[in-house]
Amino acid sequence: MKVVILAGGYGTRISEESHLKPKPMIEIGEKPILWHIMKEYSYFGFNEFIICAGYKQHVIKEWFADYYLHNSDITFDFTAGNKMIVHNNVSEPWKVTIVDTGLDTMTGGRIKRIEKYIDGDDFFLTYGDAVSDVDIRRLYEFHRAHGKAVTLTTVSLAQQKGILEIGPDNQILSFREKENQDSALINGGYMVCTRKLFDYLKDDRTVLEKEPMNQLCADGELMSYYHRGFWQCMDTKREMDYLQKLWVSGKAPWKVWD
Repeated sequence: MKVVILAGGYGTRISEESHLKPKPMIEIGEKPILWHIMKEYSYFGFNEFIICAGYKQHVIKEWFADYYLHNSDITFDFTAGNKMIVHNNVSEPWKVTIVDTGLDTMTGGRIKRIEKYIDGDDFFLTYGDAVSDVDIRRLYEFHRAHGKAVTLTTVSLAQQKGILEIGPDNQILSFREKENQDSALINGGYMVCTRKLFDYLKDDRTVLEKEPMNQLCADGELMSYYHRGFWQCMDTKREMDYLQKLWVSGKAPWKVWD
């Protein structure tokens, strides 16, 4: 079963890093966040990936081209016709297809462009800028049980600021700090889709999160899998630093693999 990862955007909200590389290639613990996402899927036994690239897509291709080389002990024997001897192979059991889905293509358009690479009834779909400890197997079992077109993982996004109650005359009636219940459910990615999704995608200008999602809702084809565990996107440098701190501490919640 294929895992499709959206990795083609500009990443403008974290421009401190993304002016040099695509956001999914920004490193957490010396490995791109894309690698972390793939490691989680691989832990649950899903090792075939389709990466929807766009902005600076060559960086992604070059990183994977060198992955085997950079993660093995190698002898270069120049006395034997520039022979290369690999002493150990510690690369992942992955099959990775990187597709240039266009520089300015929207999310729905990127998915539409990789339709020809999907050879089964179901596929995973997620964003290349968020990590989680969601149980991929249970997510898939939930999806198979209800039989709808798309399941998306929903997570709680806590309020970041103090909460105000304002009266009709603009007088502030109350002020309190955020609490655990002050949250909204959002799309955390980690989706499971059937091939029906492609019927909702028109062209490169299609934004997955707009008309297709709204139409899926109207047709009763969109289901929520609520995840109570860890989830964190990396939209800003502050969030990048937070993920880095967790990784360095040795207690990164999304590291479910050994």
